[in-house]
Amino acid sequence: MTEAQRRVGLVLARASRVLGEEPYYHEFLEGLERVLTPAGVSVLVKVVTDRQAESDTYERWAARRHVDGVVLVDLAPGDDRVALVNSLGLPAMVLGAPSTASGLPTVWTDDAGFAHEAVRFLAGRGHEVIGHISGPVSFAHTQLRRSGAAAEAEALGLQLLHAEGDYSYESGRAATVELIGAGPTAIFCDNDLMALAALDTLRERGKSVPDDVSVVAWDDSPLCQLATPALSAMSHDVGRIGELAAGAMLDAMAGAAPVVYEAPAAHIVTRASTR
Repeated sequence: MTEAQRRVGLVLARASRVLGEEPYYHEFLEGLERVLTPAGVSVLVKVVTDRQAESDTYERWAARRHVDGVVLVDLAPGDDRVALVNSLGLPAMVLGAPSTASGLPTVWTDDAGFAHEAVRFLAGRGHEVIGHISGPVSFAHTQLRRSGAAAEAEALGLQLLHAEGDYSYESGRAATVELIGAGPTAIFCDNDLMALAALDTLRERGKSVPDDVSVVAWDDSPLCQLATPALSAMSHDVGRIGELAAGAMLDAMAGAAPVVYEAPAAHIVTRASTR
């Protein structure tokens, strides 16, 4: 490929409807392209149904020299995709915990630490039974959030309830129904879409937010401010995370030594959904 034709690939093994609704990757791609486009690099996004299809895509791209590098996301502990892209000679960077990256350049968010902070925030408002709606538990970042939340709840003597979603609105509704019976007075969610689902489900079940149950989102996209009531959130600079990932990708494509970049610190933004 010529300089103007360079491409970076991003494969997302998620349902297309989730990606259509989910603000995170829209904001991430905006940040990625802010850095890559001026460098003459385009971004190729492919949505697949499962991990095998994702691996097949990397093999096909490498064989056809279709991309100059790939961004790896949603890794699991001991994930074999790192070894795969290395064997294919594809420059790569990891969006996720350095423990999953096996020496690749990495942009990571302190998921465990911010889950600690979310639990502390709710505990400070008098909540003793807290629900957590996580993403898929196979993801390393989900495991870190769950372990961080559990450690903080144990330290504070709180009851922490878990339910698993897949980042979709529908899974957020199902997880909220699962949690309601145990009587949480607060729920925090691993993305904004599931938090919106929690708001709607609680309202349908006759629960007032925040008088009966407080709700906290995780990302702080514009959806949080548009919600009724507006959602408190663990606010992340997702666009900046995309910019850092782009820089790490350009370094990998240039053969630079791998570097671990820490994303900007997240912080709680308090709105009407928490009492």
